[in-house]
Amino acid sequence: MDSDLQIREAGPDDAPAIVALVQELAATGGWHSPVTEEFARTYLAAPSCGVLLAEEGGRVCGLLSYSVRPNLFHAGDTALVEELVVHRPDRGRGIGHALMDAFLQGMRARGCIEVSVSTMPDNERARAFYRAHGFDDEALFLERHLA
Repeated sequence: MDSDLQIREAGPDDAPAIVALVQELAATGGWHSPVTEEFARTYLAAPSCGVLLAEEGGRVCGLLSYSVRPNLFHAGDTALVEELVVHRPDRGRGIGHALMDAFLQGMRARGCIEVSVSTMPDNERARAFYRAHGFDDEALFLERHLA
């Protein structure tokens, strides 16, 4: 990984780069995301949401989006990794690891008690990545799409 890599919180002006990376993530799975620059700015404005960007030489090359919410069972805040994507030509250089390390450090500093992430059951590469960062297969995450 290049030592020029910077991890930073995204701001409203980063909406185009966020949309491009989310669309790239969706296309990787053969899906389409309806995300727009307007929605990216709305997401960033929500007090419980954030996006970390990996930037190298002024160019955004990866992102990790997350949300933080209070959890009754744990009696404290928990965080959810929503999306993690590295631009295809930049993969395999440790950028995803840098994003995850910065995220986990930030959530510890924020006092979060637990961090969760989900991935497709057959995505062994992602599962290995998350296990390398201390995540365990602990629960089954179910979802129902309403729209």
